[in-house]
Amino acid sequence: MPSWLLTQSALQAQRIIAETFAAGNARGYHYRLLATLAEYGPASQATLGRRTGIDRSDVVAALNELADHGYVVRSPDPADGRRNIITLTAAGEQQCERLRTLVLAAQDELFAPLAPSERDQLAAMLAKVLNHHQG
Repeated sequence: MPSWLLTQSALQAQRIIAETFAAGNARGYHYRLLATLAEYGPASQATLGRRTGIDRSDVVAALNELADHGYVVRSPDPADGRRNIITLTAAGEQQCERLRTLVLAAQDELFAPLAPSERDQLAAMLAKVLNHHQG
């Protein structure tokens, strides 16, 4: 059944990605937050949660870890002092690129049996299924 194959493939993908991030002394949430900041620029914690699909409490915990390493800085939002704006630092940009390289290597490992055109087809089909179910 295709659903079983998809589930089993997802388990392998999760394992490979988790091992890859662990080797890079990071977690998937770290990369998602850094990549989002790199793409969209400074944002509130709530906005980062919406853009990444990470639960608000997990966003705070991951941002604390990133801030402890000097990858992001928090500053009060001038429009609303109750909110923080998160900004990527130069060290955060470097970490994001390092993690991006690791993710690309993990993608290559996961999809090694597929030709580039097959990878593109698979990505398009999975995106189609996902978009259908996300509404």
